[in-house]
Parts: sequence; C-alpha cells; structure tokens
Amino acid sequence: MDDLTVLVTGAGAPGIKGTLYSLNENFDNRCIRTIGTDIKQEVVGTYLCDKFYHISRPSEKDYLDQLLLICEQEDVDVILPQNTLELSVLAENKSPFLNIGTSIAVSDAPAISIANDKYKLMKLAEQIGVPTPKSILVDNFDALIKSASELGWPHKPVVVKPPLSNGMRGVRIIDESLDLKKMFYSEKPTSLFVKMNILREILGSHFPPLLVMEYLPNAEYTIDVLEAQKYTIIPRKRDLIRSGITFQGTVECHEELITYAQKLSEATGLNYAFGFQFKMDEQSVPKLLESNPRVQGTMVLSTFAGANIIYAAVKRALNEDIPDFQVKWGTKILRYWGGMGIQNKNAVAFL
Repeated sequence: MDDLTVLVTGAGAPGIKGTLYSLNENFDNRCIRTIGTDIKQEVVGTYLCDKFYHISRPSEKDYLDQLLLICEQEDVDVILPQNTLELSVLAENKSPFLNIGTSIAVSDAPAISIANDKYKLMKLAEQIGVPTPKSILVDNFDALIKSASELGWPHKPVVVKPPLSNGMRGVRIIDESLDLKKMFYSEKPTSLFVKMNILREILGSHFPPLLVMEYLPNAEYTIDVLEAQKYTIIPRKRDLIRSGITFQGTVECHEELITYAQKLSEATGLNYAFGFQFKMDEQSVPKLLESNPRVQGTMVLSTFAGANIIYAAVKRALNEDIPDFQVKWGTKILRYWGGMGIQNKNAVAFL
C-alpha cells in the first residue's frame, strides 16, 4: 500500500498525540508522514509531527493560500482538520485542494453549518425524535431570567452556552445553592459554576445569543462516528472530566445512544470522523448536548478499542475500502501528565 502524507491542523490541540498515534499505528501498517500546522508558533505538534508550519488564523485572508502552498510543497494526500474554526472555511474550499491532489476529510458546508450551531442541531434532533434538553434562545437578561425560571431556577441549576462555541467557551452552570466560601477553601478555581447576579455583571443587559438549557445531572457520553458507506458508532462514557477533557473514559455498547447517533448522522449528512455528546437527565434519559464535526479529542480511545476511526477517515478521503471493526467493549483510557524537554528548538526527552 502506498505511503501517505497527512496534514493535521490544530497541532497544538489536546488530542494531537492521539491523532498521531492512530495514524502511526494504522491497521494497514502503512508509512504515514505527518505535517502539523497551528496558529501558534510553538506547540507540542511542532516536535511530534514530522514537519510543522505556523499558519494564520482561518479568518485571515492569507490562510487558504498558506495551506495550499504547504500542501503543494509537501505533496500532501489528505488534510485531517482538528480545529473547529477551520471547518467551514475548508468545507467551502475543497476544490482548489483537489486540483493539486489533496483531499480534505471534512464534511460539506451545509452539514458543518448545522453541526456547529447547537440551536440548529437541537431543532433538527427534535424533528427526528432524538431527545434534547429543554432550551430557549435569548439575547437579553430579562429573557434569560424568565427562561431560567421556566426551567426551575433558582430551585434547580440551569446551563447557559452560546449556540456557536467550542471547548466549553461561554458555558456556565447557574446554581444558587453554591457555597462560595466553602468552594474558596476546598476546591480548585473553576469558572464553570456561577450565581445569577455574577452572570448579570459579566453579561450586562444585552448580549450575543445564548441558549438557556435544562441542567442534566447524570453521566455524560461522547460518541465517535465514522461515515464510510456505512456507519461505525462507538459510545464512550466520560468517567472523569477535567477542563472539558476526558481523563478517564470507557467504551460502552449503549444501544440507545448508537441509534440516536445514527439518526443524527443521517439527518445532518456529516461525513468522515465526527461525534456527538449526550448527557443523562434526572431520569437517566440521554439527551443531546452538541456535535463535534471533526476528529474528537479522545477519539484515540476508539483506536485502543479496535476501531481506528481516525485513520479510517483518511482512507475514506482516498476512497479506499475500510474493513469491519471488531470493537472491544469495556476498553478504558487513563490520561496522565506528559511533557517533553526542548533544547535549541529540538525535542531531547519525552515523558
């Protein structure tokens, strides 16, 4: 099988090591050369990828020209995006890359538009019978208070989040039962929980749209999906989450979540590697939280479980056949702190 060159964007993302592991440990025993890019000058991918380029933000006009030049110079076969902000730009500009022989493992623009917008996604889920948390879109504080009250606040916590965001940006749990003094002395600082009066100081009277949502108190799941003529769907229970990242997780054959993920995948039209997040409500009913229409941060757990979705997405972009995966349910991941020593811009030691 031919050797490949794969360009991985977001080489400073927390999941970069897992993505590179999945490419290097591919089930075809194929030699894959990796090119990393990032908007920051020095990130871990600088030293983990075979070659690295610092590039502009996707919103800047020279971003596409830079990426095209890199693909041409490095003879890149496939771009594997990891950065949410790049998805729409890449989805709308596949043709110039195809003209130089580079495929992009990203869904088409309409699918990205739905998956990246939590409000649109929730409405679509309601239409196809996938449970969602009760949620209301607001843009001023009076409406926020009214909506929160309808969802049980101040007796119950409620959640606010922007419809367009990622990585927990703008997410807050409004909980009036917080003991701030006890938290000050006994817990590490966190910006996730807040009281309503503090949120008012932050937001003011009017603000960009926010979803006010029912708080879901029970277990959270991420679902990895591969679309390649058929669907491979792997739910992962998030046993321990820190700063939005799974530190302990378990692959679990949850039939209800698999059914919901397939319905959402078909309705959105997402392709390649992507995923959904669900959380259980008070009665342990799984409800949709959001979609990640790209490689997910802990997708390497599916690789550990025998389903290398990340490499399969590369094969999908090349129109190559993908075998059936035999998933080892119950496979776990435990994260630990790592690091590398750098001397004269070279990595000299790895933890």
